[in-house]
Amino acid sequence: MKLRARLRQNQILVAPGVFDPLSAILAQHHGCEAVFVSGAAVALTQLALPDVGLASATELVDVVTRIADRVTIPVFVDGDSGYGNAANLQRLVRGLCRAGASAVQIEDQVAIKPVTHVRGRPMVPVGEMVGKIKAAQDARTSDDFLISARTDAMTTQGLDEALARGEAYIEAGCDLFFVESVTQPDDITRIIANFGASVPLVHNLLEGGGSPFDRAHEAEAAGFSLALFPATALQSSAHAMGRAFAEITSSGTSAGSRETMTSLKDINAIIGTDEFAMHIAGYGEKA
Repeated sequence: MKLRARLRQNQILVAPGVFDPLSAILAQHHGCEAVFVSGAAVALTQLALPDVGLASATELVDVVTRIADRVTIPVFVDGDSGYGNAANLQRLVRGLCRAGASAVQIEDQVAIKPVTHVRGRPMVPVGEMVGKIKAAQDARTSDDFLISARTDAMTTQGLDEALARGEAYIEAGCDLFFVESVTQPDDITRIIANFGASVPLVHNLLEGGGSPFDRAHEAEAAGFSLALFPATALQSSAHAMGRAFAEITSSGTSAGSRETMTSLKDINAIIGTDEFAMHIAGYGEKA
């Protein structure tokens, strides 16, 4: 199902974060209807560096291309600030469309974050962000490719600024709207009251984040249409790998980790190894 059509349904769409084709296939295999590729996940998994704008648009598109090649569910992509000005953003959008992505999220932070303050949220002027939304619309190759506008105004400028920016972004034609760093139920009520009837709204359920919700159905009841779990796979896999590596280092065996491992047999079944072999055999290759 196309992402736009799915977002019209009453039930909230849950999109876990993924960072490579295997994590995306696992999400699809276990019933997820969409996946989310975050800029942080790309920076952390592909570079092992902080999410401060060091990963390039080319690296992002490369990851998305490989993910979209292996799943049939929508791939929602964090485009950060567009990796530069409107021209850079248009190049990114064209690349994501070719890659098979279903949507891009654009944020109103500056392109290059201050590396000495990685959690800072310096903002671009509203007019610049509005221009980027319009540039992204002009660059997409199909109306099925959605443009999501994210504001980080809550962190440094408060709810009133976030609402004002939301009005401007929705007027500019964004297909989804996302207020990042919302922590108070009263603020959520105002966001839903202002925009819930205009566009699908996105909510972030980051582990360790500040959302007042713990479950997607709670966000649904509040009025959100899309719930992101951006770091669940990343944090879970980092924990599992770290535990296994520590055990190997300390004891020379992985025995204590095996009960929680997915077998290679099951992994091959999930990725379709047998089907792949049969497909290639149809061209005269030996299976």
